[in-house]
Amino acid sequence: MKKSEIRKGFWIMFFVLPGLTVVFIFILLPLFISLFNSFFNWQQLLRREFVGLENFKRIFFAYPYQERFFNAIKNNVKWLTLNLLVQNSIGLLFGYMLSRRIPGHGFFKRVFFIPVLFSLVAVGFLWGLYLRPNGLLNEFLKLIGLGELVKPWLGDEKLATYSLIAVNIWRWVGFPSLVFLAAVDSVPADCMEAAYLDGVGEWKLFWRIVFPLIIPSVTVVAVLTIIGSLNVFEQIYTMAGLDGGPNFSTDTIGTLFYRTAFGSVDSGNPAIGIGSAIGVVIYLATFIVSMGSIAATRSREVEL
Repeated sequence: MKKSEIRKGFWIMFFVLPGLTVVFIFILLPLFISLFNSFFNWQQLLRREFVGLENFKRIFFAYPYQERFFNAIKNNVKWLTLNLLVQNSIGLLFGYMLSRRIPGHGFFKRVFFIPVLFSLVAVGFLWGLYLRPNGLLNEFLKLIGLGELVKPWLGDEKLATYSLIAVNIWRWVGFPSLVFLAAVDSVPADCMEAAYLDGVGEWKLFWRIVFPLIIPSVTVVAVLTIIGSLNVFEQIYTMAGLDGGPNFSTDTIGTLFYRTAFGSVDSGNPAIGIGSAIGVVIYLATFIVSMGSIAATRSREVEL
């Protein structure tokens, strides 16, 4: 092997190794520890006998874990569906509009992205105050003569999860907006000009030319949205608490995992084995759905 190849390999490892170390310590190692812990019965913080897949069976088939788990899955599906469809669609619309250099586009670009910079805990706490029965939102509705729309936004089982998702969309919509703006700006200008010369309308221009060329950005945004939606925790914790109230209508896999691992669902004591099993399920669900999203969007990519 030539010295130049050895030197090249050394510099590759020099730059790649720190990233791999971080991935191993903070992602792979906790995953393997959780998987290992899920195969054992636990008494408080003490590991006891090996039970194989028993903890996983309890999640899927034993009361009350089965009921709580599938309820949490249902709520995570709501988060995932609405974030993918609503948040990313609005972000795509905003990004495309900003790429058209509408008047004040620089101002709007900053306004859309500012909420992304806010602390998630601070956003959750403030919006929790705004959505109280006597909070800012209801008082504003009364002020403008829409008192009939006043609701207990976080106290109604039918509204609580959707209220949380709406706040999440408000906070994060600026991120896909800027990603899609950068993607649209990278579309070759000659393609756009040729389409305009051929008399292609704005709608057909977007769907036939722009959108196929920004599919890689759509893939990235979709995967990040999936990861965030299946692992949502902080916002629910600050706005609705860990008990999933009202009546578990805001419970997700993340809050169920925390409540189970640090205070069991049925006994109030920590159930680290079952909590670890839930953590493994979260990882597998995130991985499978993310890979499916990548496969679905990659199939539509085009090259110039």
